[in-house]
Amino acid sequence: MRTASKTSLTTLGLALAALGPTLAWAADAPPVPNKGDTAWMLTSTALVLLMSVPALALFYGGLVRTKNMLSVLMQVFVVFSLITVLWCVYGYSLAFTEGNAYFGGMSRAFLNGTFDPATGNFSMAATFSKGTPLYELVYVAFQATFAAITCCLILGSIVERIKFSAILVFMVIWFTFSYCPIAHMVWFWAGPDAYTATANVDAVNATAGKIFQWGALDFAGGTVVHINSGVAGLVGAVILGKRTGFGKEPMPPHSLTMTMIGASMLWFGWFGFNAGSALEANGTAALAFMNTYLATACAVLSWMSVEWLVKGKPSMLGAASGAVAGLVAITPAAGNVGIPGAFAIGFGVGIVCFWGVTGLKKMIRADDALDVFGVHALGGTFGALTTGIFNAPSLGGPGSVQDWVKGTVGYPGIWAQFLIQLKAVALVAVWTAVVATVGFLVVKAIIGLRVSEEQEREGLDITSHGERAYDM
Repeated sequence: MRTASKTSLTTLGLALAALGPTLAWAADAPPVPNKGDTAWMLTSTALVLLMSVPALALFYGGLVRTKNMLSVLMQVFVVFSLITVLWCVYGYSLAFTEGNAYFGGMSRAFLNGTFDPATGNFSMAATFSKGTPLYELVYVAFQATFAAITCCLILGSIVERIKFSAILVFMVIWFTFSYCPIAHMVWFWAGPDAYTATANVDAVNATAGKIFQWGALDFAGGTVVHINSGVAGLVGAVILGKRTGFGKEPMPPHSLTMTMIGASMLWFGWFGFNAGSALEANGTAALAFMNTYLATACAVLSWMSVEWLVKGKPSMLGAASGAVAGLVAITPAAGNVGIPGAFAIGFGVGIVCFWGVTGLKKMIRADDALDVFGVHALGGTFGALTTGIFNAPSLGGPGSVQDWVKGTVGYPGIWAQFLIQLKAVALVAVWTAVVATVGFLVVKAIIGLRVSEEQEREGLDITSHGERAYDM
């Protein structure tokens, strides 16, 4: 026998449960990855990369003041690169190899074992279908983009006043102790081929991540990506403090044109994020694709409508924010709910997140500059909880695999699944809050978090990077 790699997946869809890891393939007749699946996953990986560089950078950059535009572009560009390197050094191994219920091991450090130059053999990773492998390096790359964009999302809460060096040090800490273990807890399992007989089910389940063992559904990252980053962002905003002049001086977005372009590119790239999480070019990918398309459009309309009623005018910023809220909320649900669920989640989250960035933000009184908590944490929570409801076949959902040996699909009941989802949300929120608090305080003690007031007033473009986004 030749042992392939340890990998993982992104939670259930028509017949899934979470991201998947290693399999052992027979050396004499190893399964061959489907070329269509491989092509789709490579394409999806490129689409997710586009979501950060340039989509998220433009979305965030347009929302800050002119003097800080380049600093935001730089932060997103460099953090994405930093996390990609760390992912290949140790992050992938910590997240997607067997260890304990909270952390993986180091067997894939520096991507060891994914390719054997002596034989030319590539290791394989599991998908959601038995006997249907994926090249592990494709899976490594796909998941690297998830890790990188999650860290970049945090930046929106702390822009316009944080030291560039402080960002880099904090990201190393938070990525290591929050992103990697949460990804492991939610998405790591042994893969469908490990379930060979009823007698070994308990033993196989015991190797999975803690939240996966609970049966929580997270197709593409409602907990791992959005709640994880949104809560960390709020913690950063509180510890860092408000921007100089916040609440006293106007701080309007300098380019809603850039923000609209960024939001549109996010929508485009998100098809790779969600539909790619099926890990195969199949019906589940089609369902995730359509749900992503529909829920986002619904959220644009609901946010715009509520804003129109409350403020008297519909805004471009509101429409763009609604799109992102819809994308966030449908992420955990994409392959886990049917079309009725996409309608409900899309229309509902526009209302919830509009309140999050208006009413809730005033209650919290933190300078979450670009509303990362109000959109990502709140939208991710709404999506995660409603996934448990609309996964129900009685509400048009596909259900989830209840028996991987027989491949039978079922559903534990709305209340039971809702409580599982709630427990997962609570664990992730508390975990990332603790890690972020420790991380920011450590960085504050070592090198400091904020630039000086003089530098902040002049703008981070010139004071931190010696360049300007625009000719003055």
